[in-house]
Amino acid sequence: MMSKKRLVVLVLVLFALAGPAFARAETGALRGELLYSTHCIACHSTQLHWRDKKAARNWASLKAEVERWQKTSGLGWREEDVTDVARYLNALYYRFPEPRGDAASTADAAAPAPAR
Repeated sequence: MMSKKRLVVLVLVLFALAGPAFARAETGALRGELLYSTHCIACHSTQLHWRDKKAARNWASLKAEVERWQKTSGLGWREEDVTDVARYLNALYYRFPEPRGDAASTADAAAPAPAR
């Protein structure tokens, strides 16, 4: 059986190793919200995400829409920025299952959104 001292050390080590991962996830969510609030909200109301004909149908298409609109707006975001904004929108509105490790790229999106 493991001694109390070893158990405490093991728990501390696990928390120390998990801490950076939790911090990155929280930082990404905050970055996504900040980027969206700064660059997107001027043109997008919450109705855009709730409407019947929304373009995002799954995680890959949500990322593709974020990628498409950041390019259209000339923002020059990195892949991490697109992912952070997509995660923010997904948590707030969509709740699509997200692939492990975010393996889906914007190129993996299903059919393109219909013309508006």
